[in-house]
Amino acid sequence: MGRKVRVHYPWLTTPPGGAFFVPTLRLAETREAGLKAAVYHQVRAKAEFGIFSGKIGVLFRRPT
Repeated sequence: MGRKVRVHYPWLTTPPGGAFFVPTLRLAETREAGLKAAVYHQVRAKAEFGIFSGKIGVLFRRPT
């Protein structure tokens, strides 16, 4: 319990209009961490919760 998992958010390699999915059960924490990483890299980003290939998680997108 309380174990931290490091997630690499590939903002610099995700092109505008692109997206990536992070499977997780901690939706709000992952969304917040991913958007903070986007701000750090000076990237505009959007995040939404969803299910992809049967896994729940957060979809991060770079708007065009």
